[in-house]
Amino acid sequence: MHRLLPIVLVLTLFAAGASAQVPTKGNVFFGYSYNHAEIVSNDGTSLNGWNASLEGKFAPWIGLVTDISGHYGSRNFVVPVGQNPHADISEYNVLFGPRISVEVSRFRPFAEILVGGGHISRSKGISDSNTSFANAFGGGLDYRVVGPFAVRGQLDWIHTRFYGNGQNDVRFSTGLVLHF
Repeated sequence: MHRLLPIVLVLTLFAAGASAQVPTKGNVFFGYSYNHAEIVSNDGTSLNGWNASLEGKFAPWIGLVTDISGHYGSRNFVVPVGQNPHADISEYNVLFGPRISVEVSRFRPFAEILVGGGHISRSKGISDSNTSFANAFGGGLDYRVVGPFAVRGQLDWIHTRFYGNGQNDVRFSTGLVLHF
């Protein structure tokens, strides 16, 4: 703990100094999201939902991102002979991390590494829930349509650890972005 405090102070001062030299900029995104989720390992389910993010830039090409998503669907799970319970599924992820981007004319490609948490719940037939650490990496492309408005296509790989197993999900999101 005593060794961590000086590192945190130096990073905070560095970030404050960097943000003092670069005008604050960022963007807000909201849109449709598709998640091919593994509820348990090697058991993929298609979930549809939403994705939202807020990015604040502290350097011209580096920003910090908060990414929140919710996905919903249903699935029949295989259990002992004579049973085949159906469950409604809800999965939520809250992720944070750095995003690197560059603006080229109307295009802004980006890449990101995110960490945070995930929560899944199953109801009707099977009723349980689980929360786990989650991490993701991915990227996307913003295309500026007019003024501060853009459309985004984004693809992320999200790794969770629900029910004691590792899951590898692929999430595609698209929607509107407001740059400020």
